[in-house]
Amino acid sequence: MQFPSPGRLLITTWRTLAPLPGGKWVFGRILGLLAPYSGSIRPEVLDLRPGYARVRLRERWGVRNHLESVHAIALANLAEVTSGLAMLAALPAGVRGILTALSVSYVKKARGVLVGECSCTCPEVSGPTDHEIEVFVRDQRGDVVVQARARWRLAPQARPQAGAKRPGNGARRRAHVQIV
Repeated sequence: MQFPSPGRLLITTWRTLAPLPGGKWVFGRILGLLAPYSGSIRPEVLDLRPGYARVRLRERWGVRNHLESVHAIALANLAEVTSGLAMLAALPAGVRGILTALSVSYVKKARGVLVGECSCTCPEVSGPTDHEIEVFVRDQRGDVVVQARARWRLAPQARPQAGAKRPGNGARRRAHVQIV
């Protein structure tokens, strides 16, 4: 049994919604529901295809620091979600990935509209493999404000054991509360 590509649903949803009026906004909201912390910066996906993502972050009060620029962690969040979309969209069927490290260099103060961009390929994965990709965040003038390196652990998806119960199918223990 071959597991489907993790990015297949992601790409299919993007291709369905992006051309529609407000579709990119809806896609961003869905992304925020699936990854609530990433959704806290209100990422706006501008382009998504296998191995490539461009994501916009608009400066607003909720992502600012005391220096009236975009907070370092909001920028790291933008870099992470951009790398995640590109990497997940690049993964072939039967391969899964998880971020294991993120190194972020802040080049200059970030203000205004910012765009994260990541381009990557997926290496051959026959066993657990670490794969690093770069993400650049640019301001409205095109200046790099953040350079990040994301390390992804890629591995073949484990095949379920025959007859094994999956969580959600009755295998999960239910807590019983008794009020006395």
